[in-house]
Formats: sequence, structure tokens, C-alpha cells
Amino acid sequence: MSIYLTGTLWVIGAAALGALIAYLVRRLGGAEGREANNGAAGQAFTIVGGLHAVLVAFVLISQFDLVSHAQDSSYLEADSLVAATWAADSLPEPTKTRMREMSRAYTVTVAEQEWPKMREGETPADTGWTQLDKMRQLIAQTEVGDNGWQVDRKSEAANQLWQVYQARQARLTAASDGDVEGVVWFALIFGTLISVLLVNLFGGTQLRAHIVIVSILAGTITLLLFAIYQLQNPFGGGARVEPDAFTAALVRLA
Repeated sequence: MSIYLTGTLWVIGAAALGALIAYLVRRLGGAEGREANNGAAGQAFTIVGGLHAVLVAFVLISQFDLVSHAQDSSYLEADSLVAATWAADSLPEPTKTRMREMSRAYTVTVAEQEWPKMREGETPADTGWTQLDKMRQLIAQTEVGDNGWQVDRKSEAANQLWQVYQARQARLTAASDGDVEGVVWFALIFGTLISVLLVNLFGGTQLRAHIVIVSILAGTITLLLFAIYQLQNPFGGGARVEPDAFTAALVRLA
């Protein structure tokens, strides 16, 4: 199902539920004397609604940052891999040829094996780590003698491989640590219910206007919760990060 259709159904369902609650409260509880509650209800709603808004904003921004960091890490990893391979092109054979072959194999592993696993929220196999360690050993064991240019290129290749290692670790961490904790979801959902219910304590509005206000509030907060839900996995949610960086790197390494 399309993410837009799913999100629309979430919002419509929450708005309909909020409208039903507002209607039942007004019909069963009566409307007389509600204006006297506006002062106390307003103070309570300001505190509860404000705290809930801060929590929603904090979680949503942190999830946006997670997706952005995951995308940046993937491009840094791919670019550093290409840079390490290009630096190794100045090293003697067979390091030059083997490094290019191993880099292409690593790129294919990440794009075709690890990415589907991360998209499903699963932990990838250690194949990528093994390939990266073999590249590190290859560069470390290469003899360059007193050739200053090759010494610099060997050092550059090793440094770029270290960048690959760091970016890879950041990518895998983002894939495994993106889920919002259960206690946070409890606070988000329970805070939404309290905020919506507090609006029903206000008086002075007509029934139709009251239903519209409550339904809009419920739908808006639900939309933000849906966004948080979709951003939990930066590689499999609505704002998913694709392996475009490694696809481009494979072309440059061909």
C-alpha cells in the first residue's frame, strides 16, 4: 500500500474517532455550564499540550536527523572507498588490480546483500566486514620501498579505508538503532489522547464547530505520529535511503 494512502487512512481514522468522541461528550454530557470550565481547562491544555508538542517535535527532529545522517554516512562510505581504490592505483601489482576487484566486490555486497537486510530491519552478515579487513591487510602488506610517491599513496589508501570503516559503522548503527523506544511511544500516544480529551472540556462553541476542532487536532497529531513511525528505519521507511551512492561508486570503479 502506498505510504500516502496509508498516512491518509491514519489521519482520517484519527479525525473520525476524535469527532465521534466530541459528539458523544456533547450529547451525553450536555453543554450547559461548560463555559465555566474554560479557564481551568485552558491552563491544563496549555501545560499538557505544550509538553506533548515539545516531545513530538523532539522525537520527529531526531528521526529526521537520523535519516540525514544515514544518507551522509552512505555517501561518505562510498566516496572513501573510491578514493582508497584510486590511491591504490599508484601501488605496485598485484595490489593495484586486487584492490580494484575487492572494492567492486564490497560495493556489490553492500548494495545487493546488505541493503535488503537493512530495509527489513535485519542485521546484515559479516561479509562486508571481512572484505573490508582483507582490503586493509592488502594495503598494509604492500611493499613500496623508498618510493616517496607510493609511500604517500599507501598512506592515503589506508586513511581512506579507515573512513570507510567509520562510515560503515555509522550506517549499520543507524539501521539498528532507529526504532523509537516503547516508553516514548507510550508517552506520545497517551499524550495525544489526553490532549484530544482535554479539548472536550471547553464550552461556548457550537456542536459542529466543536467536532471540527477536535477532529482537526486529532488528525494533525496523528499525522506527526505517522511521520515518526515512518522515519524509524532510515533504510525501509517512507523516507528510505537508497544505495545510490554505491551504485554510482560501482560505475566509477568499473
